[in-house]
Amino acid sequence: MEIEIATIGGYEEVGRQMTAVRAGDDIVVFDMGLNLSKVLIHDNLQTEEMHSLDLIDMGAIPDDRVMSDLEGDVKAIVPTHGHLDHIGAISKLAHRYDAPIVAAPFTLDLVKEEIQDEGKFQVQNDLIEMDAGETISIGNRCELEFVNVTHSIINAINPVLHTPEGAIVYGLDKRIDHTPVIGDPIDMKRFREIGREGEGVLCYIEDCTNANKKGRTPSEAVARSQLRDVIQSLEDYDGGIVATTFSSHIARVTSLVEFAEEIGRQPVLLGRSMEKYSGTAERIGAASFPDDLGMYGHRKSVDRAFKRIMNEGKENYLPVVTGHQGEPRAMLTRMGRGETPYELDDGDKVIFSARVIPEPTNEGQRYQSEKLLGMQGARIYDDVHVSGHLSQEGHYAMLDALQPQHVIPSHQDMQGYSGYVDLAAKQGYKLGRDLHVTSNGNILQLV
Repeated sequence: MEIEIATIGGYEEVGRQMTAVRAGDDIVVFDMGLNLSKVLIHDNLQTEEMHSLDLIDMGAIPDDRVMSDLEGDVKAIVPTHGHLDHIGAISKLAHRYDAPIVAAPFTLDLVKEEIQDEGKFQVQNDLIEMDAGETISIGNRCELEFVNVTHSIINAINPVLHTPEGAIVYGLDKRIDHTPVIGDPIDMKRFREIGREGEGVLCYIEDCTNANKKGRTPSEAVARSQLRDVIQSLEDYDGGIVATTFSSHIARVTSLVEFAEEIGRQPVLLGRSMEKYSGTAERIGAASFPDDLGMYGHRKSVDRAFKRIMNEGKENYLPVVTGHQGEPRAMLTRMGRGETPYELDDGDKVIFSARVIPEPTNEGQRYQSEKLLGMQGARIYDDVHVSGHLSQEGHYAMLDALQPQHVIPSHQDMQGYSGYVDLAAKQGYKLGRDLHVTSNGNILQLV
């Protein structure tokens, strides 16, 4: 059986992930993502009303025209998790393919919301919910399996396409976490089985976000402990405390809510994406929040919540807000500019339970946000966080578990691949032979 892999997006940058695997006449597409930095650099860009070709030209979504060079039919579109760099282009591209979108429950709900918000295209692909540990048939000779992984969003999976020539493991995005705050640990046992059954693993496509970082990425339990330590140290502070994190990081949000209550403060979730992700997680039963927890996304309802906090006393509340990357329209950035009823005073605390995504647009916006907050007197607690991506020891562990014949690094630029190329070479892989550093728009023929 001929096996080809089209590296469509996410092979020259962090973002706009998209990969297609052809096994005989059957094609499976993994991820259709957005490059957020290409959107954020424009002021007030409304992508919902834009044509896909315009977004392709500006580098915001994958250029999927290379798909016409694959001789076969798309049988499934499979997003690995609900981050926008993996699902943000589905509403723009999925309608081109007569194929269902297959995803884990939380991811599928977020995909539905993307489709509902779309203003340009009608996306009518069937939606199929599939849990980790389950499989479905792809054509007559292949199977698609979901393996549970741990990441900075719940319900993340690594899809595996089982072919007669061996398994194709699409390894974006994960860390090896044996003590997650929400959900099951990563299923390393299943990865080891896949590496040793049948024809083994023909190809492993790997997320190289932290491939230049030595050691091991800590568990979410470590971030939870750090966060509790910071918040409990502020128990006697009688001014304002504000926290921000990734809205999609449900485990972190639940920790913030819990620790706010531990020090006698009422948590409030503020911002459109904060309401969206937490509300979705609660609705599908993936997370539970206190019955009286306020979640406000609309600008007017957010401002009303801020006014109530100011009237009743900042010392009684802990707002959890959007804006960890300094996004111009997010709540924390508006607070820094003095555009909300919430008034920051000298000594007020702002906890960033997130790192800056290492990309110039984010770094510039975050720098500006912190400076604005500092000018209002806020004191910043930075980097109370652990990454959602493997560091070098995690990469060694995955290569040992899967023992793939071929490896394709992804989710980085060429500089970001350097650490992975070095560690793979130490495991016996050779650049150009079985270690393939590629770019967007290429097709690799493995069999």
